Amino acid sequence: MPTPVNVAVIYYSSTGTIATIAKAIAEDAERAGAQVRLRRAAELAPQAAIDSNPAWAANVQATASVPEVSPDDMVWADAVIFGSPTRYGNITAQLKQFIDTLGGLWQSGQLADKVYSGFTASATAHGGQESTLLALYNTIHHFGGILVAPGYTDPRSSSTATRTAPRTCPGRATSPSAR
Repeated sequence: MPTPVNVAVIYYSSTGTIATIAKAIAEDAERAGAQVRLRRAAELAPQAAIDSNPAWAANVQATASVPEVSPDDMVWADAVIFGSPTRYGNITAQLKQFIDTLGGLWQSGQLADKVYSGFTASATAHGGQESTLLALYNTIHHFGGILVAPGYTDPRSSSTATRTAPRTCPGRATSPSAR
C-alpha cells in the first residue's frame, strides 16, 4: 500500500466562507486517502472589530477548536493548500503574518519541492480574487514550491472549460460583442 500524502489545509477566515471551503477541501483530501491537517491562522483583529460583525464573531466561535497553524505543519506537509479572503487584491494580514514566520524554513530549503495551491473568496464579483492568488503564488515561487492551480480547464471553475479556444491571433476580438 502506498504511503499517504500529508496535506496541510491552512487558512484564515473572518466570516466563515473560507473556513467552509477549507473544511470541504480537507474532507475531500481525506476521502482520497491523504493524511490531513486543517489549520487556521491566528486572529489579529481587535475584539471590538470582531464583535461589530455578527458573522465574524460567530465564525471565531465556530472555528475555535481548529488548531492554529505552526511552522511544524509546513515541515510535515507534502502538499499545502492556502486559503484567504481577498483584502484589496491580496491575502489577509493574518495569513501573511504566518507566512512571514517561515523565513528559517525557506532558508533551509524545507519549503521547496512541496506541492502548493490556494483558494480565495470575496464579497464582490470583481473583488480581486485573481490578484490575491497571484500574490500568494509569488510567495510559493520563492519557496521553491510546485504550484498547482485549477485554471480554466477545470469544469468546476468555469462554464467555458468545455469550449475550445478560438483560432485567432492573441488579443484579436472574435465577435462584435467581444470588441
